[in-house]
This record gives sequence, structure tokens and C-alpha cells, in this order.
Amino acid sequence: MSTLLAPVPPHSADHRRWAVLAVVLFAAIVDLLDATITNIAAPTIAADLRGGDALVQWLGASYSLAMGVLLVVGGRLGDRFGRRRLFLIGITGFTLASIACGLAFDPASIACGLAFDPASIACGLAFDPASIIAFRLLQGAFGALLIPQGFGILGAVFPRDEIGKAFGVFVPALGLSAIGGPILAGLLIDANLFGLGWRSMFLINIALGGFAIGLAARLLPHDTGDRTVTVDGLGSGLLAATMIGLLYGLVEGSSHGWTLRPILSLAVGAGLFALFCLRQRAAVSPLIEPSLLTNRGFTSGLLLGLVFNAAVSGLLFVLSLFLQDVLHRTPTQASLGLAPIAAGIIVSSITVHNLIARMGRTLILIGLTLTLTGTLSLLALVQTQGSDLAGWALILPVFVIGLGLGTCFGTIYEVTLGDLDPKESGSASGSLSATQQLANSVGAAAITTIYLHTSGGTALSLAAVAAGVFVCCGLVRLMPRKAQPRLH
Repeated sequence: MSTLLAPVPPHSADHRRWAVLAVVLFAAIVDLLDATITNIAAPTIAADLRGGDALVQWLGASYSLAMGVLLVVGGRLGDRFGRRRLFLIGITGFTLASIACGLAFDPASIACGLAFDPASIACGLAFDPASIIAFRLLQGAFGALLIPQGFGILGAVFPRDEIGKAFGVFVPALGLSAIGGPILAGLLIDANLFGLGWRSMFLINIALGGFAIGLAARLLPHDTGDRTVTVDGLGSGLLAATMIGLLYGLVEGSSHGWTLRPILSLAVGAGLFALFCLRQRAAVSPLIEPSLLTNRGFTSGLLLGLVFNAAVSGLLFVLSLFLQDVLHRTPTQASLGLAPIAAGIIVSSITVHNLIARMGRTLILIGLTLTLTGTLSLLALVQTQGSDLAGWALILPVFVIGLGLGTCFGTIYEVTLGDLDPKESGSASGSLSATQQLANSVGAAAITTIYLHTSGGTALSLAAVAAGVFVCCGLVRLMPRKAQPRLH
């Protein structure tokens, strides 16, 4: 049920609606920047906090885990208590959690005389590598409160004939942000402003988050919420426990050996997932409508999105590690090495925007083929040249991967919803977004496990990514043929 938002008067100044769009987009960009900065910064943070390979894996996975588990819940809470209120809570909590991440430090630094560095005055907030994981979880949780509200607010303030135009600016802007995060991270790490190193990546949100809070408080329309909307707390708790069990088992087993503890963690996670599925059948307001799971087109798209996003998140993380660990690039050089991906995403997302309705799932297959081609080209280069690989040789395959990603991202989402009843679209959209975040978490952990803990890890990681994308190619034919008609 929709939140009751105060409508924008029909003849009010048009700039007010676009100002609201600017606020929502700015908050989404800040969120995405922080979601992706650890793709570059993870090795530096892990070395500084003495967290080892496990910290490298958890830095990205923890954020996506919290975001994925709570994304649907965040949308329901906005419906119940008001989207403006939840937006402000989300951006404020996100900003505070970012500051806490920037204050995390290793107590061993005290012995080195570093405890009185400005970056280390943590006011008792964090004293070991585990603390930054906790604060990354908080970042993701508040991000899950923030992001769903923005799209709902835009749907309320823009007339139907302009909403397509409003949402059309998101893909290129977020595509730039996805690569802008790693580039910004690399520049800030190497600049080492005020001796803060990687911490400045998080502490910069004092300014960015504060600016977003001020704009949101001034410009977002007031709304009352609908107290009849319910939230399935038990289902959310089961899903959270499931993902924590699976990720902990995966990371712990790969880092410290497959003893009883990680194996038991995986088994418990699998059991909790079964309970989650049973809960969805019995809950009054399930996180995933049971009718969706009987729709072959939707379940095929959901599975394809899960595998594809897991493979892609792992690929981007491994490319960053390869550039820094094997090719010995600085963080800035490594982030710029990923820039062709952003270029490819922007070019293809703009190109395919008007082709989705006509080409449908064929467009997804083209995007998957481009992604697979770029990944296999990288694999061939790594196999033949290894650590002697020249940076310029990566430009073309990385750009081709970007073309594939830009072709697939929005297209998979729209085609998966192609043959659903309109009343199912809300639950389906939330489920797809949450699945994407959970896939990012699992993929980052799984693919980096292969990279960090196997001989020839880069080649095996790329082969695993290629295998995942190949599986997706087989799932395309089970999806709906066309996307739902757009509103323009």
C-alpha cells in the first residue's frame, strides 16, 4: 500500500520536482560511492588494521549483506511511517556509520606510537578489525532504509508522463558513480590528506552526508505513512541469519581451514533458508509473494540476476586485487585501470535504453555474450602474460565487459517483470533489488575466496566468472520475451 505523500500542485514550479530528483539522486550516489570504495581500498585497509584476507572479503560483503537483507523491509517501513522520515533517518544513520568506519583502528598501533594520530582518536568506538565490519553492516542497513524511499518519493511527485524521463537519468549517473567510488578511493588513499590515508574515504561523508541531510530536510515533501502496512519481522530475521551463516562459513572456511565451525555455519545457514521459505508461504505480508515463485519467467530472471550479479561483483573485486597485488599498481592506478568499465556501461546503457521494449530478452543475451567475451579475453591475457601484463592491454577487454554490464543491468530487471500482473510488480521489484545486493555479497566472498586461497587464483577466478555468465546464457530462454511497456 502506498504512503500518503503531499502531492505537488499541478501548476507549481517545475524546478521543485527536479530539485527533489537531485536530492534523491545525490543520496543514491553517496550510497553507491561507499558501496564500491572498498573494491580498491580493501587491501590497504586490511594491511593497516592487520585484518588479513578475511577482512578483505568482509569489507565488501558485509555492506551488500545488510543492504540486501533489509532493502524490502526498508521499503515497507517507509510505507508505514512515511518516506520522508525514513529517508532522513537513513541518510543520517548512513553518515554516522561512515564516520565510525573512518575512526576504526588497530590497538596494536598504540605500541607504535600511532594512537594519537588524528585518525586514531576513535572516542572508544572501534578497537579492532571486526569493528569496521560492524560499521559497514550499519552503513548497509541505513542504506537499505534510505534507497527505497527515494524511488517512492519520485513516483509521488512526478506526473506519469514525466516519470520515465526522471528515472532515465539514474542509469548513466549511477554508472559513473559505480566506477567513481573506486577512483575517488584511490585518489584519497594516495593523497593521504592530513595523514588520514584510507580513512578520508569515509570521513568525507561528514560533508557529503551533511549536505544531503540539509537538502532532504528542506526539499522533500511531507507524508503521513499508513499504519496498516505490516512488516514480516520473523521472515527478515530468518533471511538475515541465513546470509550471515552462509557468508561466515564461506569466509571462515577459506581463511582458516574447513574445520567443524565453518561447515556447521554453512549447514545452519542452509537450514535457516528452508525455514525462511516456509515462512514466506505462511506470512500475512511475506517479503516475497508466493505467487511470484510459481511464475517461470520471474523465477528464471531472479536466478539469472542472482548468478550474474554474483559473478560481476566478484569479477570487479578480483580485478582490483589483481591490479594491486600482481601488477603492483597504486590504488589510483588500479582505480583508473577499471575506468573503461564505466565508459562501457555509460555507452551501452544509453544505447539500449530505447531497445529494451523491442528486443527484450535478446538484448540480455547480447549483453551476456559481451561480458563473457571480455572475461575470456582477460583470462587469456592472464594465462599468457601473468605479471608481465601491460596496463594498455587491459583497456579493450575491460571496456567490452563494461558494454556487457550496461546492456544487462537494467534489461534483466525490466524483462523479468515482463509478464507479471501489475499488482505483483511492487513485491517483485523489491525482491529483485534485494537479490541483487545479496548476490553482490555472496559473489564478492566466493570469487575472492578462489582468488586468495588457490594456486593460480586470478585465472581460476576469471574462469569461475565466465562459467557463471555462461550459465546465465542458458537461463535467458526461460525468461519473458519482452519487457513491460514503459511510461514516458
